[in-house]
Amino acid sequence: MPQSVFFRPSDAWVGDVIPFEQDGELWLYYLYERRATPKPGTPWHLVVTRDLVHLRDHGVALAHGADTDADFNAYTGSVVRDADGVHHLFYTGQNPANTGADGLPLQLVMHATSVDGMRSWQKHPAHTFGAPDGYESADWRDPFVFRDEQRGVWRMLIAARHRTGPRRRRGVIAQCVSSDLVHWEPTEPFWDPRRYITHECPEVFRLGDWWYLVYSEFSDAFTTRYRMARTPDGPWLAPDRDTVDGRAFYAAKSAELNGRRVFAGWIATREGETDDGAWQWAGTLSLLEAVQNDDGTLAFRVPAEIVATFTQDVPAGLPPTALDAADGFACVVGTAPMPDQYYVRAELDIAPGTTECGLLLRASEDGDHGYLVRLEPKRGRMVLDRWPRRSTGEAQWQISGDVPFTLELERPADLSGASHTIEVIVEHDIAVIVLDRQVCLSTRLYDMTHDRLGIFAGEGSVKVSDLQVRRRPSTP
Repeated sequence: MPQSVFFRPSDAWVGDVIPFEQDGELWLYYLYERRATPKPGTPWHLVVTRDLVHLRDHGVALAHGADTDADFNAYTGSVVRDADGVHHLFYTGQNPANTGADGLPLQLVMHATSVDGMRSWQKHPAHTFGAPDGYESADWRDPFVFRDEQRGVWRMLIAARHRTGPRRRRGVIAQCVSSDLVHWEPTEPFWDPRRYITHECPEVFRLGDWWYLVYSEFSDAFTTRYRMARTPDGPWLAPDRDTVDGRAFYAAKSAELNGRRVFAGWIATREGETDDGAWQWAGTLSLLEAVQNDDGTLAFRVPAEIVATFTQDVPAGLPPTALDAADGFACVVGTAPMPDQYYVRAELDIAPGTTECGLLLRASEDGDHGYLVRLEPKRGRMVLDRWPRRSTGEAQWQISGDVPFTLELERPADLSGASHTIEVIVEHDIAVIVLDRQVCLSTRLYDMTHDRLGIFAGEGSVKVSDLQVRRRPSTP
């Protein structure tokens, strides 16, 4: 059986990931979500990789507290190493029974240290602190610490909310500073756009001449976004395409590994394991690489090491394909079934004026049923669609024909050129789609169980100049 691309523990799900580079390895701490009732406490678990392909599961890294402890749930944070080689772990402590004046559970910044290379952690409850005046006590989480060498201080970013103002737009990235990683003083907010409910999992890093601020939000859209600036103090600029991925890839954070920027997030599951189920918190670990474009914006793609593991050709039964559907729709579907795990790369030459074209995944033999990875040049976007769509009744007109793609799975894309490349990794119910090594769209594929690959075009023409389908070899 081939090794899995996407990690999840056998008895739980992957929540927010906290990546940290240590001696040429990527340490991926994550929130261990068990989805049990009554809800157990949340610890940090750990997987480690050197090559982005083979992940070693180390189990519990930071245990959650007892029923009465402030860190019954040990939520998201960050790890840094000081000048003496001591590692400092900052995390969010929360206990549903520990409430503030508003009756909501307190969120607290908590601290642990390691003097043995992160093999064990010593908690320091006395270093715990909550939101200062002016901030809501139930939103004080996800501490991210980094060293400001120019000022000679440590800076901590915290996902917070102002206590007053329009409820939807109180989100702020609060800031504290410290000289010793123990005593923290509140200072001016790091970023205060008054735009979102909150900015979860904030982080900041530098690539070349640009600084990047990354955060996740769920008010304008449920997604991870980034901003750009020339200094870590802003002003922060919004690029035209300011998202890392779509709805299903959330709470992404990054670390530098051998001079590269690797993002780690989770691909959400859906309730009932159906395409129309509500998105759930936590899912399966997924890694993406960010590459800086010439203008400073970021491109996102699957790391090359992962793609390179797909070495065995798979016959798709698709002949050299050129489709011409000037005023209609045309498709061709392969004659060979696809495996449960495969990689496909298709280079499409799209005629000017074409309305739509792309790949069919898990298509029926006639191409009528399946998932569509659809490029829409006139609208400048890539979307995921499916057919049949949801039905709201028995009548023919009650098929959701007015929902032209899966909501929240739309990605803006530059489709102005003639040639574009789609890459897809499919593994069981997961698909990660990459367009032109710039734009990512991750999702779940639950309902369609057909197994063919196809190409389609609508109101225009497309030619497939290169098609590769490969699988991973089985492991002993």
